Amino acid sequence: MNKGVLGAIALLGLFGLSACATPTVVDSRQAGDESLSCSQLAAAIEEAEQFEADAREERGVTGTNVAAAVFFWPGLIGTYVNTEEAIEAAEERQEYLRDLQERRGC
Repeated sequence: MNKGVLGAIALLGLFGLSACATPTVVDSRQAGDESLSCSQLAAAIEEAEQFEADAREERGVTGTNVAAAVFFWPGLIGTYVNTEEAIEAAEERQEYLRDLQERRGC
């Protein structure tokens, strides 16, 4: 292959990697969680629920995911692995925060 074709392939690969979804993976326990008030715990749970919803949305059929399936299928696999990790982390955080709420009688 000539250098121009290799360069185009490399550029397409970099574009494919940058187009992959990367939802936020939250820590299930964060510094200061133990000192949150009941209202702050409720807000943190809502935030974790939104992280989960965003990750589930990234997993669906989106233009980026269709393009990844056609042009760069390893990117699609990476998207699904990352979204699964983000969903599990958000669910664990919600469970932990609800446990804190229950212990405090919120």
